[in-house]
Amino acid sequence: MKIRDFGVEIWMNRYENNCELNIAETCVESLTVAELLEMAGKTDTILSELLPMKLTYGAIEGSERLRQLVAGLYEKQAMENVVITHGAIGANALVHGTLVEPGDRVISVLPTYQQHYSIPESIGADVQILRLTEATGFLPDLEELRRLATAGTKLIAINNPNNPTGALMDRAYLEKIVEIARGAGAWILCDEVYRGTDQEGDGMTASIADLYEKGISTASMSKTFALAGLRLGWIAGPVELLHAVSIHRDYNTISVGMLDDHFAAIALENRDKILARSRAITRTNLATLSAWVDGEPLISWIKPKSGTTALLKYHLPMSSVAFCEDLLARTGVMLTPGSAMDMEGYVRIGFTNNGTVLEEGLKRISAFLKDQQAAAA
Repeated sequence: MKIRDFGVEIWMNRYENNCELNIAETCVESLTVAELLEMAGKTDTILSELLPMKLTYGAIEGSERLRQLVAGLYEKQAMENVVITHGAIGANALVHGTLVEPGDRVISVLPTYQQHYSIPESIGADVQILRLTEATGFLPDLEELRRLATAGTKLIAINNPNNPTGALMDRAYLEKIVEIARGAGAWILCDEVYRGTDQEGDGMTASIADLYEKGISTASMSKTFALAGLRLGWIAGPVELLHAVSIHRDYNTISVGMLDDHFAAIALENRDKILARSRAITRTNLATLSAWVDGEPLISWIKPKSGTTALLKYHLPMSSVAFCEDLLARTGVMLTPGSAMDMEGYVRIGFTNNGTVLEEGLKRISAFLKDQQAAAA
């Protein structure tokens, strides 16, 4: 199977351990084991839980404890509607590999996580790109989606909240997409890895799995729950889909680690505390970033309504790779070039890591922009 280089992952692998200030990170600032155990009140008892564990493969589809907790993140899902995967990246790959065949029409928004168009393209699908633009606030153009969603379309892949723009489709908007998908007979795969980070309300938007009989939600512990090191995600969707997924899953996953499963369950049993922490970080840091953008004449954006990232448009005569490489060399600050997401002319910033790092990084970017502007004058 031939597949495109994964732009974002190659960039992150190349530079994230060779920078001084990483504000390309997409996770809410990661919890330490000590912080998680303190939240759960298990600091003094965790060894009594772990030491008797026999390190077998464990429950193949994920422990019942964990699957019930994941189901509790949804309105209409039960344990039987959940299978545990190796991160959301594993969940997405399994869904595409299960549903998509050569020649199938697949519609993917762009920008999004590259899996959603490069994997079906590698399978030989008829991939149609629904480009998100500033004109619609980076929301899918519903009339364009309706035009693309011809009868027999196999899959519509969306990302809500969106990476990298932070655009958010509310329940009413999602229901319009469901109407279009139902008319075409299409599945909807919604990558909801940033669900829970909305800037308003309780932070938790509606899930496609709860809105559509052919709706599939993928998510993980990495972004909103600040536990990327567990490498644990899931698929929530119809039971018959999960039965089909299990055939593919047997070939590449078997099971996730028992310790990952155990710590993810502890986290979800204390999800209110973790989500409150994540809301505080995302909302405080976005306010910091917003104030900075307001004061930078060379930067414009559509302000995110959710998520952990923003897409910044820079007004300089240079490629996004040149911008990011020059910025890194001169200041030690890491951003992600838009070209890695097929969005040239932009850079992606992750604003939910350490607040002090964000503030210092923005200060250094301001100095870099002044130097660039002076050089271009």
